[in-house]
Amino acid sequence: MENKNKITYFLYARKSSESEDRQVQSIDDQISRLKELANNLGISIVEILTEAKTAKKPYCRPVFTEMLERIDKGEAQGILCWQINRLSRNPVDSGTLGWMLQQGALKSIQTIDREYLPDDNVLLFNIETGQANQFIIDLKKNSMRGMIGKADRGWLPSRAPLGYLNDKLEHTIIEDAERFHLVRKMWDMMLTGNYTPPQIREIANTEWGFITPKTKRSGGTQIGNSSIYRMFTNLFYTGMFEWHSNAYKGNHTPMISLEEYDRVQTILGRDGKPRAQTHEFAYTGLMICEVCGSMYTATEKTKIIKTTGKTKTYIYYHCTRRKKSVVCDQKSPMTLKKLEDQIDIELERHTILPKFQQWALEILNRSNDKEIEERTKVYETQNKLLIETQKELDALTKMRYRELIDDETFIKERDEIKMKIVKFKTSIKETESRADKWLELTEKTFNFACYARKEFITGDLNKKREIFSALGQNFSIKDQKVHINQNEWLVPIEKAYPALETEYKRLELDKTLTDTMRKECFAQLILTWGAYWDLNPD
Repeated sequence: MENKNKITYFLYARKSSESEDRQVQSIDDQISRLKELANNLGISIVEILTEAKTAKKPYCRPVFTEMLERIDKGEAQGILCWQINRLSRNPVDSGTLGWMLQQGALKSIQTIDREYLPDDNVLLFNIETGQANQFIIDLKKNSMRGMIGKADRGWLPSRAPLGYLNDKLEHTIIEDAERFHLVRKMWDMMLTGNYTPPQIREIANTEWGFITPKTKRSGGTQIGNSSIYRMFTNLFYTGMFEWHSNAYKGNHTPMISLEEYDRVQTILGRDGKPRAQTHEFAYTGLMICEVCGSMYTATEKTKIIKTTGKTKTYIYYHCTRRKKSVVCDQKSPMTLKKLEDQIDIELERHTILPKFQQWALEILNRSNDKEIEERTKVYETQNKLLIETQKELDALTKMRYRELIDDETFIKERDEIKMKIVKFKTSIKETESRADKWLELTEKTFNFACYARKEFITGDLNKKREIFSALGQNFSIKDQKVHINQNEWLVPIEKAYPALETEYKRLELDKTLTDTMRKECFAQLILTWGAYWDLNPD
């Protein structure tokens, strides 16, 4: 055996952050103990090399690779490490080390409890390095088995996406109270068709101050561009999830419906990528063909007017015919003018006079006073429950101080109570803003009915798209006719308003009525108008 004093060593310390190394000492501890060993054995250390990389796969550790190259050049002849598995957990690196030992380029591998030499039994070295490799194989199998079982039980065996959190105590996935409603708001913006993912990301980051949850390795930053696309193509938000090419029904709280998910995928385009467009069109991504179910798109064409020799640009909307399994007979494209004429007719059916808007808002404000009264009662009840729950937490903490319960029971019950407190605080916040939100949304309804048609005629592409989207949902086209599943809040206008408007104009023009009689008639008209609207937030 060659004298250790004639051999120089590289001290190599490695620790992976993965589960394979949970029981291994830290790099600093390894270095400290190995220095002590080197001093006891009279080993000369050329350099201390450290690395925080996994050894499961070959060619993934640049420091390790460089160390072997330097040994080949003669800069050192030995390696000092904690255990042989610090050097290798895969057959490729194990084979390289074994070959270097046999060839004499590597004269010694010294671990904390034994030494490997060139003239040792090769079989013994292979068995010990093979055990390290087998450990990784078994670990992978056991981990995979556990993850499959978790998926079968309805829980995603991975990090929860934005808007959700991993409950490490219960091993489930829960709503992120701080971000859940904001992520839902992003989906709502996407569903309007008026925003692109980068625009939504910019609004979330700059206007909302959105910050991703902080984890040990990442997070605590603004949402990135790739993250926003990944979010809008993630099936998890529907209450289902995909894992290893299989779909599972999840136990977590859904954020959106499958129909909403499908619509966003359509807006984004195939594979969740935004459609490449050389022109901007107002209504693409909103309408489907009733015959084949494919989306309607737009094309811009330029024609030469023979009489004048000048060019004129036309925009046509037509079926994409992407669904090859269905034969589509919708061959004639629809001009932009024909489409917008139909939208204008639909808006006219839902347009009210400013006087009716004024009456509706007056009724609305009276109803809002009643809502404030009811909201106060709800708020008081919720606040009382919050105070009682906080007292529960205080009592539980005192029990732990007095050692009446153990740590495990304390942590479990504490986390449950804290979750209740978060929910109560969220409910209180929602209660505080409920009436204001209702008032705001209802005002928007009447403002839309009063002014939308005028704004549609004079507005830009984004305004036209926004107004068209507000008319309803599930827009479809057949034989150049647009069909709209109108929003519920427009139904009273369509059904009740025309007769009321006719009566209003009649009363205005009736010269036989005195001012008092006209006021009484208008008062009855207002009551009828209010009766058609369930002007309360319940």
